[in-house]
Amino acid sequence: MELRVIGRGAFAGLIAGIIGFIFAKIFAEPVIDKAIDYESGRGDILNALNQAAGRPLEADGPEIFSRSIQSTFGIATGIIGFSIAMGALVAVAYLALQGRFAIRAQTLAWMICGFGFLGVYLLPFVKYPANPPAIGHDFTIHTRGELYLTMVAVSLILLGLTVIAAYRLTPRIGRFRAVLVSCLGFLVLYGLVVGLLPSLGDLSANVDHAGEFGFARAATETPQPITNILSTPLTVDGKTIAPGQIVYPGFDADALWKFRWYSLINQALIWLITAVIFGALMERLVGGKATESGQPSNEVPLTSSASR
Repeated sequence: MELRVIGRGAFAGLIAGIIGFIFAKIFAEPVIDKAIDYESGRGDILNALNQAAGRPLEADGPEIFSRSIQSTFGIATGIIGFSIAMGALVAVAYLALQGRFAIRAQTLAWMICGFGFLGVYLLPFVKYPANPPAIGHDFTIHTRGELYLTMVAVSLILLGLTVIAAYRLTPRIGRFRAVLVSCLGFLVLYGLVVGLLPSLGDLSANVDHAGEFGFARAATETPQPITNILSTPLTVDGKTIAPGQIVYPGFDADALWKFRWYSLINQALIWLITAVIFGALMERLVGGKATESGQPSNEVPLTSSASR
């Protein structure tokens, strides 16, 4: 039984991942290309400014994967692999929760996927929204990853505590009030977490680079306009750059907004398709509804008159 359920979850994730990849290829790929082009031009300008100012140049790292591989096999592997893993985890959660609630298998599958979308993506996204590839500093990548995973863990824990609190408060104050009190408590705790975790621009590594070209202080790592931060003019390619003069624009706000919006839609699509397919497969597997104890019935409840 367990392997069949997990297999169905992974299959649902596979289908969701394929559809998510197609969506990303059509909508997000042009924005990613724009981000790559921007970062390439930005690197050239920074090297020219540093050379003119007599500062050390940043060495280019090796290109491990070509752009063509990243935009085809790489993005497909990432999205589809993530979706299969999430589908399998949804199935594991289903196995852990079945029998605890007298609800239909399809309803339980939808609830788990909704919980996962909120905890794994949407709530962490509020604090640390997605950036296109190449938009972000190499020297903070590990810290950013740790902060994001911390936000995911905290979000899942808070959601779980909210559900438990609502369940235990219901006999005392009624379902509506229990849900209301639990949600208010969640919002307070979630707000505290969002306020206490640092903004990416405030990371110590970013603060240390604030005196360099192209690293103006901000609450985000989204590239700001590059200016001549020195008090003296610089000559680059025969052109004189006055102090404070902008020599390269910041990253396009419209492109950033589109990427984040497409990322949000892509994740919602993946979780929704996983819920629809896995819920339908489990509904078919267990016969349509749960028994009074919550355990799935092997009978067809709408046509069978056999007693339980």
